[in-house]
Amino acid sequence: MTVADPNFAAAAEREARRARLFTRLNKADAYLKVLGFGWVTPLIKAALGDNPKAQLKEVWIGLGVPVLSIIAFLMVWGALAPKVQTSLGAIPGPAAVWAEAVTLHEDAMAKAAKEAAFYEKVEERNAKLIAEGKADQVKEIPFTGAPSYYNQIWTSIRTVFFGFLIGSLIAIPVGILAGLSPTANAAVNPLVQVFKPVSPLAWLPLVTMVVSAVYVTNDGLFAKSFLISAITVTLCSLWPTLINTALGVASIDKDLISVSKVLKMSTGTKIRKLVLPSALPLIFTGLRLSLGVGWMVLIAAEMLAQNPGLGKFVWDEFQNGSSQSLARIMVAVFTIGLIGFLLDRLMFALQSLLTFTNNR
Repeated sequence: MTVADPNFAAAAEREARRARLFTRLNKADAYLKVLGFGWVTPLIKAALGDNPKAQLKEVWIGLGVPVLSIIAFLMVWGALAPKVQTSLGAIPGPAAVWAEAVTLHEDAMAKAAKEAAFYEKVEERNAKLIAEGKADQVKEIPFTGAPSYYNQIWTSIRTVFFGFLIGSLIAIPVGILAGLSPTANAAVNPLVQVFKPVSPLAWLPLVTMVVSAVYVTNDGLFAKSFLISAITVTLCSLWPTLINTALGVASIDKDLISVSKVLKMSTGTKIRKLVLPSALPLIFTGLRLSLGVGWMVLIAAEMLAQNPGLGKFVWDEFQNGSSQSLARIMVAVFTIGLIGFLLDRLMFALQSLLTFTNNR
């Protein structure tokens, strides 16, 4: 019997560890791509000696080119901005916009501290009244200070998700029905073709009048301004989800439908077991499009209706006309774009988690 070569055994163990490491890297790569960090995997592989030339080429495409593109954009922006004069002064460059972003952050922190101090005083007042036996005079006093920049961002995010959720709850069932039934599709299609191109600027006055007429209370669960913006988002954003859901359901393999008939599946079971799993990739494509449309619509609705949120912030700064207004508007523009990107990444992450498609 020959004794195993210890060097060979050590080399085999190293290769096994290397293989396990690459397996983990490949699994993590899917999550990194969802987050926009797909370049990390080839960078690690290059460091481990796995075809460094090819891996570094992927890093260059995934990281180097985008970074150079951003740098070039900032350089062009910085060079051209001072040459464009407006009624509010020259267009601010990257440094001025960044400085205003820092100012908005500091202002938001100061307002948050002021609000916390206010509620602390209210609690102390109520505790004192209770101790004095005057519990009937205890009341909650709302903070009436101006909302901070972060408050306005949060208001817009809550509004768009509320409108998007309502739209999805309408669009997905109607899309499934239209995809399963030619008769339902014939009934729904004219409505889609007529209402899909309607601008939020046309919907907003109608929604405002209807909500004002129906929602007459001032102490309801939702503020009127919130409902007006959310319903406008719903009316403008549900169409991509409805269309893609109907297309996804109608594109299901006919053999699967035949199997459901042979097994005598109920309609609910067929939808749950066959229709939804097969149509999910297209449904999520519609949801991603709808959320993007909803975010754009919301900003326009907030500007026009002067409802709280980022749109109103932009309009107020435009009307303000101060020396910092242009820089603040630019901060809002980048904020809107960044949030739109993050919303899309969120939906993409859910799509990757819940579907088995490899399409990106």
